[in-house]
Amino acid sequence: MEELQRALEDRALTVSNVPEKGRCLFTSRDFSPGEVIISQEPYVSVPNNSSAESRCDACFESSNLKKCSACQVVYYCSNSCQKSEWKLHRLECEALSKLHKERRMAVTPSIRLMIKLYLRTKLQTEKVSPASAMDNYKLVEALVAHMSEIDEKQLVLYAQMANLVSLILQWPGINIKEIAENFSKLACNAHTICDSELRPLGTGLYPVISIINHSCLPNSVLLFEGRSAVVRAVQRIPKGAEVLISYIETAGSTLTRQKALKEQYLFTCTCPRCSKGGKCDDIQKSAVLEGYRCKDNGCIGFLLRESDGNGFICQKCGLVRSKEEIKQIASELKSLSDKAPISTPSHNYQEAISVYKAIETLQKKLYHPFSISLMQTREKLLKILMELEDWSEALAYCRLTIPVYQRVYPGCHPLLGLQYYTCGKLEWLLGDTENAVKSLTKAVDILRITHGTSTPFMKDLYVRLEEARAEASYKFSSEE
Repeated sequence: MEELQRALEDRALTVSNVPEKGRCLFTSRDFSPGEVIISQEPYVSVPNNSSAESRCDACFESSNLKKCSACQVVYYCSNSCQKSEWKLHRLECEALSKLHKERRMAVTPSIRLMIKLYLRTKLQTEKVSPASAMDNYKLVEALVAHMSEIDEKQLVLYAQMANLVSLILQWPGINIKEIAENFSKLACNAHTICDSELRPLGTGLYPVISIINHSCLPNSVLLFEGRSAVVRAVQRIPKGAEVLISYIETAGSTLTRQKALKEQYLFTCTCPRCSKGGKCDDIQKSAVLEGYRCKDNGCIGFLLRESDGNGFICQKCGLVRSKEEIKQIASELKSLSDKAPISTPSHNYQEAISVYKAIETLQKKLYHPFSISLMQTREKLLKILMELEDWSEALAYCRLTIPVYQRVYPGCHPLLGLQYYTCGKLEWLLGDTENAVKSLTKAVDILRITHGTSTPFMKDLYVRLEEARAEASYKFSSEE
């Protein structure tokens, strides 16, 4: 802990134990919006390889891949990537190569992550790989496992996974109980590594970043540059304040957020936003995000259950929707949703669009216009339409989602910035340069804070914006 404190002092940070919360990361100077608070390379990481897509084990790139000829499990995109991982992969490769081919191909990313955790620790213990104050197994040992709060079914699963890791490593005297506990630590502390557009690429364990606690109103954001985890301030953070990020999707109601945090991270959030749970303002927001719409299509009031429980009454115009009517539409919607594809193969795009549009029609009848469910359906349609290069209809759906994004996310949220970015790209493709400039400018205003200014993604965004401005200026001068 003392070594870590000294390393963090250089970054104007300190770790303190707080009752009811445990370890917390605090600032020892002011941080401005967009400023990097802390960054860390993963202690261990794995890409989300599947039969559909594979990635380089070192950089997570998906092009120019070559499979390791010995284990036939791991991919690299270049000699330099293979060389950078060789000390660790040499040991993993030996262990995996001893398995029967079918069993080897069935090793999941979670199992690989645990194997790499033990092998990395072995290399550091034997001084083959360097350790540092911010990169050592003691930091992993200090992570919370929540073992006493896990149900028996999950404990059995962790025990089975631990036995498999032991079977693969074949180390005499390895502690199965410790491996099971480490699986619980990974579940609570590992992070999903995403690209600049927040598409998941893999999983990594960042023991120092894991000290940062959750808030549904965070003052910082965690994003990734390659495999590096980077935490930036999204607002001014004064000296002595706790650094807070969000562990979950924060667009839902208080009940939805609390449920997600309890199931995944095994704690109850007491942040300022959650402390308003059950109060009038929170009830209204929840009813809009996850409740039903008024019977009158011209009314945007939210509905609350009547005291007799037989229906739902609009809080704006007083119209009542019967329980039976809502039940009927909800039943139709469930039946249709069950038919919706989990993933959409390219040859089934039109069929998927048809199903999701039918779902959207029913959701518009049932839910409030600012419903999260309706927004998510429109997001799915937007992605499929972009795959089909139907830019015009894709833009129409993108524009439908933006008012909901503006409502459910704070002004400086990466998802809101990325939605403006998508909108600007589509407007530019369709020749609407004036609106493209407006959308891309809004995107830059947010993403330069959440993503920084020097990443390849942001450099590309700046170029797009300058080109759109130049084109808009040319059109304006031509019209004159």
